[in-house]
Amino acid sequence: MNSFGRLFRMTIYGESHGTGVGLVLDGCPAGLPLKVEDFEMDIERRKGGIQKGTTPRQESDIPIFKTGIFNDRTTGAPITIYFENNNTRSGDYEKLRAIPRPGHADFVAHEKFGGYEDYRGGGHFSGRLTVALVAAGVIAKKLLMLVDTDMHAEIKEIAGMTDLDAGLQKAIDAKDSVGGIIECRVQNLPASLGEPFFDSVESLISHAVFSIPAVRAIEFGTGFAAAGMFGSEHNDAIADKTGRTITNHAGGVVGGISNGNELVFRIAIKPTSSTPKEQETFNRETGVREIFSVKGRHDLCIALRVPVVLEAVTALVLADLLLLEQKIPRVLKDREDDNQ
Repeated sequence: MNSFGRLFRMTIYGESHGTGVGLVLDGCPAGLPLKVEDFEMDIERRKGGIQKGTTPRQESDIPIFKTGIFNDRTTGAPITIYFENNNTRSGDYEKLRAIPRPGHADFVAHEKFGGYEDYRGGGHFSGRLTVALVAAGVIAKKLLMLVDTDMHAEIKEIAGMTDLDAGLQKAIDAKDSVGGIIECRVQNLPASLGEPFFDSVESLISHAVFSIPAVRAIEFGTGFAAAGMFGSEHNDAIADKTGRTITNHAGGVVGGISNGNELVFRIAIKPTSSTPKEQETFNRETGVREIFSVKGRHDLCIALRVPVVLEAVTALVLADLLLLEQKIPRVLKDREDDNQ
């Protein structure tokens, strides 16, 4: 499905080489200040062409408000935001009708949609749609700020190296693509968020995280390293009545519920599937395998552009959980009363 969330619910739409992409966001409380300028910083962080190793394709990505915003405030109605596609090269993808790219969704999309899918630039499967996730995340972050919750995601490794420049150079020298590891930390997250069993904090974040193209794995706290620890070593001793713990091996979540400590998790991003290296793939028209090289404009390391997207989907999940706990509406009402 193209929708996510219970009370704070987002639907994304569009294709990489269509007229544009966008989102509809339902459940945002009325009265939240919102201007085009609020989106600039995170939109810029997601763009390609700004830093070495990213795609030269650039779009202006100025958010166009269609509904739900009046006099620079949310109205309580569904918010519709649209981003135009103005810099496409659809001819680069003409050959994909017959030759699905290894590592991409070309083959499975054709099987699922019977050849009616828009194959240009990956169509609806493209990372281009993450601009809609980022836009929704901007609004979600504003809601989190009302309860003083903040977050930051950063790249920890590229191509298995903590020296990020060296990892990127590894891809450039090999004329190939590489992946990376990104860590997200959330501070001042209230305790009690999460709905076990199936809507635990980890479950919902993981669900949202895997909507980001190229994600291959996720771990919370000590993650896979926990399998090699003793229980007495891994357990986080509770220090006081607030629930603060001496260590944070659990990553801020116990029993699927936030415990008031810092939420910490990491994701693994695969090497960009589009690589200039020659590969072998199957030609649907001739029925034989052939040598194929991906053309077009692509990132050498897509992980470079993911931190802001990771923050966005995390904020979406947490904002939804805060609304379920009825914390955000109460804060908005309190602030309105203070201003009277």
